[in-house]
Amino acid sequence: MIKCVILDDELLAISYLKLLCEQIDNVEVVKAFNDPKIFLKEIGNIDCNLCILDIEMPGMTGLQVAELISDSKKIIFTTAYKEYAAEAFDLNVVDYVRKPIKKERLIQAFEKAKELVETAPKKSLIEWNTNIGRTVIFTEQIAYIKTSEIDSRDKDIILNDGTTIVLKNLNFKNLLEMLPGKDFAQVNKKEIIALSSIKVFSTNEIITTLAIDDQSFLKLQIGEAYKSSLMELFGK
Repeated sequence: MIKCVILDDELLAISYLKLLCEQIDNVEVVKAFNDPKIFLKEIGNIDCNLCILDIEMPGMTGLQVAELISDSKKIIFTTAYKEYAAEAFDLNVVDYVRKPIKKERLIQAFEKAKELVETAPKKSLIEWNTNIGRTVIFTEQIAYIKTSEIDSRDKDIILNDGTTIVLKNLNFKNLLEMLPGKDFAQVNKKEIIALSSIKVFSTNEIITTLAIDDQSFLKLQIGEAYKSSLMELFGK
């Protein structure tokens, strides 16, 4: 399924594009924007894998927007002007569709996007609102994640050096989708562990490499609902 977000400064263009998308199988328009600044403010919190960006917009061009999000989202450009094509493809975008947009041409662009989305590896970083503002965290630096004791909607990320960062208002389901599955496992309803932080495990318990004091290490109880998936992950 392609979940896309539209950005175009013209409302009529948005309505027409949404109408075309509704006629294409396995394509869902999650949200549409006509202001690049509002788009950039909200895109990090929207569950989508593709952005359709107009290029010519007042204040900020689609090319400038793409430079900020191309690491995390696939992009299709739409424009009435052919002179932007070379610059657009320098950003490694999925496709460049000329206006007026035809349904057949848009289907071709979505087919390209589908191939890239299905084969794309998990990101090696996550980006989210935290207690220190909008933050990019490299997943290889994450040792352990737990539900915050202050607010259960938040998640505490403990890094390898002991630093704690609080992810604001993020559930485990969405968080796990951001993380590379081969490197992390949910242990119970409230805890996720990086496999690199596991010292010993049994059918009921994981002993981590995370020191509590000079003589003991953090232990995690494995929830019944997670045992089979953990054993499978460990090749057992």
